[in-house]
Amino acid sequence: MQFTENIKEGLRAIYDNLLRTSLTVAIIAIGITSLVGILTAIDSIQSSITSGLADLGANTFDIKDKAVNKKSRRGMAERTKTPLEYEDVILFKNDFAAADLVSISTTATMAAEVKRLSKTTNPNVTVEGIDENFLTIKSYDIEKGRPFATAELRTGAYVCVIGKEIAKKLFDKENPIDKTINFLGSQYKVVGVLEDKGSMGSRGGTARTIFVPLVNARSLGLGKDLVYTLMAYVRDVTRFELVMDEARGLMRRIRQDQRGKPDSFELSRSESLAATLDQTAGTLRLGGFGIGFITLIGAAIGLMNIMMVSVTERTREIGVRKALGATPAKIRQQFLIEAIVICQVGGIAGILLGIIVGNSVARLLDVTNFVIPWNWMLLSLVVCVVVGIVSGFYPAYKASKLDPIESLRYE
Repeated sequence: MQFTENIKEGLRAIYDNLLRTSLTVAIIAIGITSLVGILTAIDSIQSSITSGLADLGANTFDIKDKAVNKKSRRGMAERTKTPLEYEDVILFKNDFAAADLVSISTTATMAAEVKRLSKTTNPNVTVEGIDENFLTIKSYDIEKGRPFATAELRTGAYVCVIGKEIAKKLFDKENPIDKTINFLGSQYKVVGVLEDKGSMGSRGGTARTIFVPLVNARSLGLGKDLVYTLMAYVRDVTRFELVMDEARGLMRRIRQDQRGKPDSFELSRSESLAATLDQTAGTLRLGGFGIGFITLIGAAIGLMNIMMVSVTERTREIGVRKALGATPAKIRQQFLIEAIVICQVGGIAGILLGIIVGNSVARLLDVTNFVIPWNWMLLSLVVCVVVGIVSGFYPAYKASKLDPIESLRYE
């Protein structure tokens, strides 16, 4: 019996028991639908968020001070710094054209107390000096008022953009725009209020932050060493590594780092959000795969039961085939092909339904990206083959061991 004939016989057996086979196919299709559907929805949501992060400036890298371990005369490790000077960061920003945007920022204090008439905040307000590109790269939106004007940034005017928590604490329901507040011994006019971006750590996000022009922050920091941070944004992620290499080369020239010596600054990619997203999505994928796999185990048991019934019903047929010269290997092959075909039909139906269900769930969550998960589709087909082989092996083995004489006498 040829391989193609075995395939035809398997398909004929499936057709002869169409209702029973359809129920098994439906069970397998449901398992694959849950598997592919969940994974498709996760991929669609992740694709949308990743695209949004790119538009919001997640494709950034920072250049900042580098902490260096240095041995003292007593052999103890002491902590020293090679700070980036203001002239260094300004020269870098003016000369570096490879990135789409470059921003300079510094933190004047993280423990400011802000006053407005008789109201006072807790001494936990962060005051940061920024330039014209900082809010754009960070995707901080102005809820009320406006960002800093060019003249205000250039002259270091006493204006500020405050976080939402500060506005609520000091102004309650009053409009804070063009009102004055006091902190660090100076009086500032509020020109804008930021939307609250929430907190990714212990600093309260932007809710307890005040932004002032960079030049003004330098005056607040007189008498202490300010730490400056450069942040570069690259829209085209394919150019990211190249731009980072160019940035390293330019900063080494500015800092006059000797060849063969390590960088006197720290260059790091800002991908914590993307890494967190990938980690969360990976966990969700693992859970989705587990749910789908449990359903497939149930489908495999159902398929094995059907194949066992099929062996019993076709005992005389198996006896005739053996009497005509069919070997045990050919009998096993026939029943395995039948089991695999049933699984593949269910798998294909489940993949199509999974793509539709997964993208529909994503659409309900306002995600417009339509995803076709080719990797998960291929994995699902492989899983179906494995399920078919595992479920069909014992019935096929049992059929191949039947005695032809006893089989022919079976009623």
